[in-house]
Amino acid sequence: MEQKHGEALYTTIKLKIIELIKSGKYKINEQLPTEGEFCEQYNVSRTTVRLALQQLELEGYVNRIQGKGTFVSMDKIKTPFTQKIRSFAEQMEGRNSKSEVLSLAVIPADHTIASILEVQEKDPVIKLIRLRYADSEPIQYHTSYIPWKVAPGMMAEDCKESLFQVLRTKFDVKITRGLESIEPILSDEMVSSYLNIPVGSPTFLTESKTYDDQNHLIEYAQIITRGDRTKFVVEQTYK
Repeated sequence: MEQKHGEALYTTIKLKIIELIKSGKYKINEQLPTEGEFCEQYNVSRTTVRLALQQLELEGYVNRIQGKGTFVSMDKIKTPFTQKIRSFAEQMEGRNSKSEVLSLAVIPADHTIASILEVQEKDPVIKLIRLRYADSEPIQYHTSYIPWKVAPGMMAEDCKESLFQVLRTKFDVKITRGLESIEPILSDEMVSSYLNIPVGSPTFLTESKTYDDQNHLIEYAQIITRGDRTKFVVEQTYK
């Protein structure tokens, strides 16, 4: 097969398979040919094919299941960076989204959480854990910490939809701004079980802080998002 000058052979194979996926030759959830079949098809070594498939898996095009084979993954969910605070449903850009409340409890703030939320140690804090879905597939493991005084009496039933909407309408919180940081991490055993991914899978950890109109921190969140199903998009304008 034709190989571009300076391009590794496994990259050439990878790009060819991507082309076939995008053209619809290989459809979502369809099983790809075996390594041996790819070797014969492209007249390359098994090592070359294996490297190509490993790269495809890292880039989210395929899902390799031990003992079963390699399958085409669903399209990645594009999450845009914007200055506007957006709900999870808005971030999913029209996909069917929902939130499952795994737990809601009032806990005493430990030293770390008290320092972040700017409350006293042992002050009551709402700890809310949710699993977020897109098209019935678990995408995010979301943990929120909210000072009790911000939303006294909040119940799990309140949090199945937009948390920010509940804070605005039920507790009269005027949300004005947020700060986010994102870094790549590997999933641990607990998160992997909820997101249906192998332990040690690439994920994104987002830490967010949300403030009200008095510049009080009203929520601190840790959001773990599947790396195989997500990519972040930045739109820039130039004058």
